[in-house]
Amino acid sequence: MEKTLEILRAVAEPTRLRLLAILSQGELTVSELVRVMGQSQPRLSRHLRILSDAGLLERLREGSWVFYRPATSNGAEGASRAKAILDLLPIDDAQVAMDRERLNEIKAARVQSAQQYFQKHAGEWDRLRALNVDEDAVTQACAQLLPMADAQDLLDIGTGTGKMLEQFAPDVQNAWGIDLNAEMLQVARANLDEAALSNVTLRQADLASLPFDDASFDAITCHQVLHFLDRPQTAVTEAARVLRPGGHLLVADLSPHNVEEMREQHAHRRLGFTDSEVKQWFADAGLKAQATVHLKGDPLGVTLWLGARQKNEIQNPQGKPV
Repeated sequence: MEKTLEILRAVAEPTRLRLLAILSQGELTVSELVRVMGQSQPRLSRHLRILSDAGLLERLREGSWVFYRPATSNGAEGASRAKAILDLLPIDDAQVAMDRERLNEIKAARVQSAQQYFQKHAGEWDRLRALNVDEDAVTQACAQLLPMADAQDLLDIGTGTGKMLEQFAPDVQNAWGIDLNAEMLQVARANLDEAALSNVTLRQADLASLPFDDASFDAITCHQVLHFLDRPQTAVTEAARVLRPGGHLLVADLSPHNVEEMREQHAHRRLGFTDSEVKQWFADAGLKAQATVHLKGDPLGVTLWLGARQKNEIQNPQGKPV
């Protein structure tokens, strides 16, 4: 009873209820919440602390940034109670709709900034990636980790210049690469033409809403993509949806670091990921974490995470395991 009363007291204030509703749309920094709410940072920080103490929010520090997000399945009690409270909010509430509109404007500005960065650097993308572990070493490690013996259909999410497709497309019957940026796809097409890979199809698409049916691919790669995303777990969930039973998802991304300039100069949203974070995304998406490989770099390291969907798994019409 005491815990329930603490939670009810935490949300029994208009600003805190609005914060809970906004953060249900994804993790945000305090400065972003200030822009959405139109309130001072000290005031919002106090409200965020109350919600966090009640177990309704999680606080994640990355370098000089602090993200807030709803309690995840690791804190199942807080997550379920937060959902129950949000379900009580009327869907047509004017204040919530206004907050959501401002939040969408912030997200749109993020996407525009990232796309401008990609357009500017599309031609030198592979050189920029060399700021971390040697690219050939990463590619070799990916090839050693991802099982391809029985794979017929491959998807590369956020294909960039097509590096993963060049590596794995020769091993499959059909390969697809998707990217939201048209300039990147032009570079990828040129690279794949030079490699004489005729079994590859490139498509401009959003990784948060893949244009493929459930269970369409035996192998999926996601190479150096997640740290640009507002909600990287969404990409993992969507990849799991289109992965066949017995298929594998390979994620290669930055290990945790504190190189702040990557945000300002290279449009990074996240400063790498921990093993526990990625493995939790796998578990939430119905995947089993199979292997993790750490590659040390200077200044940035890279980690490879391999997840798999069980062979005998049955999926419902939404692509979720049952």
